[in-house]
Amino acid sequence: MILYVLRRLAATALILLVICAATFAIFYLMPADPAQGACGKACSPERIAEIRTTLGLNHSMLVQFRDYLAGIVTGRTYGTGAQAVHCPAPCLGFSFQTDQPVWLMLTDRLPVSISIALGAAVLWLLAGVTAGVISALRRGSLWDRAAMTAALGGVSLPVYFTALVLQYLLVVKLGLLPYPQAIPLTADPVGWAQSMVMPWITLAMLYAGIYARITRGEMLDSLGQNYVRTARAKGLPEPTVLRRHALRPALMPIVTIFGMDLGALLGGALITESVFGLPGVGKLAADAINSADQPVILGVTLFAAAFVVIANVVVDLVYALLDPRVRAVG
Repeated sequence: MILYVLRRLAATALILLVICAATFAIFYLMPADPAQGACGKACSPERIAEIRTTLGLNHSMLVQFRDYLAGIVTGRTYGTGAQAVHCPAPCLGFSFQTDQPVWLMLTDRLPVSISIALGAAVLWLLAGVTAGVISALRRGSLWDRAAMTAALGGVSLPVYFTALVLQYLLVVKLGLLPYPQAIPLTADPVGWAQSMVMPWITLAMLYAGIYARITRGEMLDSLGQNYVRTARAKGLPEPTVLRRHALRPALMPIVTIFGMDLGALLGGALITESVFGLPGVGKLAADAINSADQPVILGVTLFAAAFVVIANVVVDLVYALLDPRVRAVG
């Protein structure tokens, strides 16, 4: 098991390095001048040249990438002499718009993204998996047709449409909830929950439909396997057959997509956060794109990629715990 974990960690480090290199190369090859973006439109050529020297933009791409990686690990100092500015590790650079360290901007926004992602994940797992299991057990029934129709509708509706409809109904029309705000959980748990309800429902409606359809298909496949018929022939109670012999193998694909979905949302739910005006990582990415703030865009990209990759490693480890054959193959 230890060797399996070490191999997965080594593969994760390599993947993150490749993603970092590819993302850095994309921004290096873009026609926009980072020094011009850092200085602004009304900037003299002399000042632009000075900024290029301070940021190390006058070096080759390989040297710049080396310095960028070194900054993530050990920190980085921009400039020399009295004007030198140190960026502590992990250093992802400074925002062109706010002059703040990108890493601090990301960690300040992360609690909002975590609140949205985890709350929505609980809802869509409970609703999606439960609906899928019941639909498989009642195949062809009214419940099955209604649940799968609702699931298809939830998957088909755009996130921004669902968010706007919920705001109109629950806030404007009925007055049941306040407009979402970034309220810390420790400061006001009730206000935090009220602000998160609509983002949770918006994302849960999308993902629950996907999980319900996948769970239904996997459960139907499991129920038709020989080992389920054998378990029933042995006289095992039906709840035990369903839980241990049908549901457990059906959940393996769910574990896979859940890891990827949750990892992606932890890196920022861009549309949901933008529609509700919540200052999460996704909203930060949208604002950085609008203002062409390259260091922030690069930082958010790496941040989100790291969450997805780490989530997949966790999925691999869960697989290894659920099925020892995975460790032998891996």
